[in-house]
Amino acid sequence: MTISKDEELLGLKNIGRIVADTLQAMGRALEPGMTTAELDTLGRQLLEASGARSAPELTYGFPGATCISVNEEIAHGVPGARRIAAGDLVNIDVSAEKDGLFADTGASFAVPPVAQRIDRLCRDGRRAMWTGVRQVGAGRPLAGIGKAIGRFARKNGYTLVQNLASHGVGRALHEAPEVIPTWPSPGERRRMHDGLVFTIEPFLSLGAEWAADGDDGWTLYGTPQAPTVQYEHTIVATRRGPVVVTLPTRRENVRNRIPS
Repeated sequence: MTISKDEELLGLKNIGRIVADTLQAMGRALEPGMTTAELDTLGRQLLEASGARSAPELTYGFPGATCISVNEEIAHGVPGARRIAAGDLVNIDVSAEKDGLFADTGASFAVPPVAQRIDRLCRDGRRAMWTGVRQVGAGRPLAGIGKAIGRFARKNGYTLVQNLASHGVGRALHEAPEVIPTWPSPGERRRMHDGLVFTIEPFLSLGAEWAADGDDGWTLYGTPQAPTVQYEHTIVATRRGPVVVTLPTRRENVRNRIPS
């Protein structure tokens, strides 16, 4: 999507705030003993209360309102009977539609007690995402996002999953520009134009380089298997730089784990 008028930006910010508030509330509610289905039910209730519809359910018939991935699952995890346990690494991805506009956000949460390397991975996963966000602006190369994130990952001893990319969003959950690399990609020649709407969502890992399909037709697993985090915002490229539309109503000064 390309923003062409103020009403579109306001609508995008509205659905962006809804998915961000939903993600924040789900992160707060996450605790040992609850099932991923129970967590997803909370997400559904919050989206519906705001007049929004689950984007993966609406677009692909996904069997849940949100994607919840635990430990070895790195993306598109199906909510179900799996119970959250202390020490788990949980990724929550929330995307939704309202009034014909879509926004997409996500974050990883470590359930206490948290190993030091996982705490650092969560912290650096968010830093990697913001490293990419800082490269956004009208006229700038899309490749600059992946180059900057790649430098960050190498410097800090991480790998990047290289077949889960960022993407255009706005009028649909996934639209042009498709497959925006969040890793160094020498063949990427496209540039951002003013008003372009897309996600930035690097998958930072302690060893995984690829995502592999599971048996349920939805869930993706890291290859080789290693702790992996994802943080995601929906962004608008402008002449003045990035505009992040998936910010919650109340910004919390917290790190990337739930309260103990």
